[in-house]
Amino acid sequence: MPKQVTNVAVDDALTTIYRLGNDEGEDVIAIRVAERLGLTPPTVSGMLSRLSRAGLIEVDARKRIALTPSGVERAEEMVRRHRLAECLLVEVFQLEWWRGYEEAHLFEHAISSVTEPLLIERLGRPARSPFGYPIPGVSPDARLSERRLADMATGDSTHIERVFEEDEELLQFFDQEGLHPGVTVGMREHAPLRDTVTIELDGREVILGMQTARRVWVDESS
Repeated sequence: MPKQVTNVAVDDALTTIYRLGNDEGEDVIAIRVAERLGLTPPTVSGMLSRLSRAGLIEVDARKRIALTPSGVERAEEMVRRHRLAECLLVEVFQLEWWRGYEEAHLFEHAISSVTEPLLIERLGRPARSPFGYPIPGVSPDARLSERRLADMATGDSTHIERVFEEDEELLQFFDQEGLHPGVTVGMREHAPLRDTVTIELDGREVILGMQTARRVWVDESS
């Protein structure tokens, strides 16, 4: 029988831990998991206790949460299916780019162990999602840049590697302004007192709040 998702809540928690720690380089603590999932701290605390008993996570003395090897395997399975769904919806079905994350979150649970390899081959073994994230188990180079747009110095020029994908309103803004993976951006000005940065792309200037600029990761090699 195809291997289906049997516990959506557990998989959502594991993928949230994976995204926070692996994709965003954040210390994973319970309050961040609760905020990201939109759940109360007591609810998340109970969930984390169950994940720990199941051998899927470990919590250190500083309350930082890490996936065990079994937890990583399960999280990467769902993240892979989610990002394959994004590729299918955006690149094949031509869904609006900014809708990709939310729709894929619904779609990922319909992908089984039977259809997943077929989807990978039909999509041409994509290395990254439409938002710039490596696809676990498919991408030959899963290394992620830790440099954010907010970290660029005045005069720097590089290209966008990936953008935060879990906020549909923010994705709409990125889409309207042309902030997509692969786009070249130049840093024109840091304005710390205004808490903004001014960047140049496609021959025009765009002003971003610092919080928004921290939601965009750029190539750290240039």
